[in-house]
Amino acid sequence: MNDYFLLPMASLPFPNIDPILVQIGPLAVHWYGIGYIVGILFAWWYAKRLVTNTRLWPDGVLPMKPIDLDDFIVWAAVGVVLGGRTGYVLFYDLRRYIDHPLDIFAIWQGGMSFHGGLLGVILAMTLFSIKRGIRTWSLFDVVAAGVPVGLGLVRIANFVNAELWGRVTDVSWGVVFCNERLQQTVAGCVAGLESRHPSQLYEALLEGLVLFLVLRFLTHSRLKLKTPRFVGGAFICGYGLSRIFVEFFREPDQQLGYLFGGWLTMGMVLSLPMVLAGIWAMATAKPVPQPQPA
Repeated sequence: MNDYFLLPMASLPFPNIDPILVQIGPLAVHWYGIGYIVGILFAWWYAKRLVTNTRLWPDGVLPMKPIDLDDFIVWAAVGVVLGGRTGYVLFYDLRRYIDHPLDIFAIWQGGMSFHGGLLGVILAMTLFSIKRGIRTWSLFDVVAAGVPVGLGLVRIANFVNAELWGRVTDVSWGVVFCNERLQQTVAGCVAGLESRHPSQLYEALLEGLVLFLVLRFLTHSRLKLKTPRFVGGAFICGYGLSRIFVEFFREPDQQLGYLFGGWLTMGMVLSLPMVLAGIWAMATAKPVPQPQPA
């Protein structure tokens, strides 16, 4: 009998969604890549909306021109891809890539680190803002405000790819990450037939929707763009807290396992400094000094 029909009764079956959206010959468009592209384009569009809304800025003085963001999108894309891939190679699976260095370039197979991508974008923002004479923290604020949407989309793509699944659970919404398509692959249903937390969707909700709404409240209701680095700090802290929370439900990377005590993961270790840095940024943020009348 096919094991697929022996799934736990209290679990939800994994949807039979092909991770490839469109394929023409050797060219394949993956949901994973679409998530990154749409996320970057949304953050670019949303940032342009922010920097053209005079109500959000001190005395209505805009911190940069929309054309600056048009030029920055290329810098951001390079920072995300290079930083994200480098971070994954160094933090999560260095031994494998030392043995198979050409696999480093196989980005379509997955394997991107948010923490590495963040460092890549921070470097790109710093260099770009210096070159254009823009306040670095204001650029960080407007970019950070739209990033959660991309994070949510990529986490949904992780779910479609049946990767980064959660720990074994008996909750009624647990998912068995196995279907007929996965059974036919070389790896098979590597998550097994146990019911697991859909931790990818937890992250999509917290890092995506919830964090975006929190930042939207700060930018439009609390007008925190008038206080450079507050919004950026809230984003860093909010992501770190969300990631640490979800790590308690997420299965650690197989090649790393738990780092300590059967609960500490690499995701937690990398996210804790983000929480501290975000708290520092918000606590020390000050409004832009207003010019004194002559």
